[in-house]
Amino acid sequence: MDFKKIFIKDACPTKIGGQAVLEGIMMKGADRTAVVVRLPDDRLFIRTQRLEPPGKASRIPIVRGVVNFVEMLIVGMKTLTYSAEVLEEYGPKEEGDSPLKKEEAKNGGFDAAILLAVVVAIAFVVGVFIIVPTIAVNWFQYFTDNTILLNLFEGALRIVLFIVYIVVISRMKDIRTTFEYHGAEHKTIHCYESGLPLTPENADTFETLHPRCGTSFLMFVMIIALLIFSLLGWPSLMYRILSRIVFIPLIAGLSYELLRYAGRADNLFIRVMSVPGLLLQKLTTKPPSRAQLAVAIAALKAVDVDESTPEIEGFCDGNGMLIVPIEEAAEDKPAIADAAGAPPPEAPDDTPVG
Repeated sequence: MDFKKIFIKDACPTKIGGQAVLEGIMMKGADRTAVVVRLPDDRLFIRTQRLEPPGKASRIPIVRGVVNFVEMLIVGMKTLTYSAEVLEEYGPKEEGDSPLKKEEAKNGGFDAAILLAVVVAIAFVVGVFIIVPTIAVNWFQYFTDNTILLNLFEGALRIVLFIVYIVVISRMKDIRTTFEYHGAEHKTIHCYESGLPLTPENADTFETLHPRCGTSFLMFVMIIALLIFSLLGWPSLMYRILSRIVFIPLIAGLSYELLRYAGRADNLFIRVMSVPGLLLQKLTTKPPSRAQLAVAIAALKAVDVDESTPEIEGFCDGNGMLIVPIEEAAEDKPAIADAAGAPPPEAPDDTPVG
């Protein structure tokens, strides 16, 4: 692991971040998000959406971490669902109504479904990675009454379960492709923060690991949880389960602050604390293709715009610029294939990065 390529000395850290979606990437900028999906015929489909102005909670340390975590869960679920709908709508499919139109027709139901999915996801994470390790390690108290060792066993089991989960799902083809887009996201942000022109060739020279990655956030959560829970001793099983759940917001808030600090600082403490998360990123990121890097570049450029730039949706070029609005796409799909069927052009070498 070359820290010089991860904590780049002359880089200018930004708040731009993102996540991989199905066959694409979502980038989040200062005032908007952009989802770019590559279709099976190599066209790029884009949608940008303005973000709501940050509230007062975004300025309160620790609290902002909890708020950001919940918001990103919701946004992440929505963008994943949207990318699946785009692929279904504009890729090979059976006859039927447009999923995008169905979403517009039942926004209330769609939002309720997303909220339910988030609740189920949180319940799954809490159940598998919080409650199960706590119950499993309860048997260890018959072999030792050392509370430090017992909490250490619990934290270690939690980390092992998470790693096994990542390794298992990474064997799925779609997940591996998503991990490649995850790597493309990191390479592109590295390139942008280093001030180089955004081209697939330039981005490809950077590491797939990034200190501000959400994967590192999850590792921070598990490490801080281990430290905090160790201070609580080893009470009854029910009390331990309740305490683990109650402390989740505090742990998430502290992890978020540490991740923010890691993203803009480079010292021995940060490097040591970042190692577990960076090692975990080796599992959740894979080397991307140039085509996948082009998707990440289009998404980043679409959020690196003036505040007055309108929202867009439809087919775009390699610079994240709209070439066929969604209205035209719905009216005449055969014509779109002729107008936008060729692979999107790469960004010119002199493209400004802001």
